[in-house]
Amino acid sequence: MQIETKFHGTLKIEQEQTWAFPKGLPGFEEEKGFILLPIEGDEVFQVLQSTTSTHIAFIVTNPFTLIDDYVFEIDEPTIDLLKIQDQSDIFVLNVLSLKEPFETSTINLQAPLIFHTKNKQAKQMILNDTIYSMRHSINTKTKEEA
Repeated sequence: MQIETKFHGTLKIEQEQTWAFPKGLPGFEEEKGFILLPIEGDEVFQVLQSTTSTHIAFIVTNPFTLIDDYVFEIDEPTIDLLKIQDQSDIFVLNVLSLKEPFETSTINLQAPLIFHTKNKQAKQMILNDTIYSMRHSINTKTKEEA
C-alpha cells in the first residue's frame, strides 16, 4: 500500500508495518491505522503517522528514556482490548508537543500509547487519577541528568 505522509513524502508500506487502533485516538476516533516512522538522524523520536490522513502525524518517544520514575498501571479495558497476557509483549510511547526552542517541548504523560507487538494492536490509554500531566516538560529531570 502507498501512503502520503506529513514528514516523509509518499511511502510504500506493507500491511505488517501498520498498527491497528481499534478505537482510534482520542479526538481522532476515525483514524484506525498508523505506522511508526523513524526520524533520520534521531533514534529517540519517531513519527506516528496515520495511514489514511496525510496531515495526522505525531512525534512520539519512549517516555522511560526521558522521564525518571514514570510508572502507571494498564487498566482492564486496555488489557482486554489489546488482549495483553504478558507485559513483555508491549511497549509504550508518548506523544510530544514540539516547541521552539526544543527544550521547551512537552510530553503527554497522562495518555500513553500502548502497543502490543504480537497482534499489532494499540491504544492510547488515558490515565485517571494521575500525578502526570499532559504537558510535562521534557527539560525538567532527565535520566542523563540523574
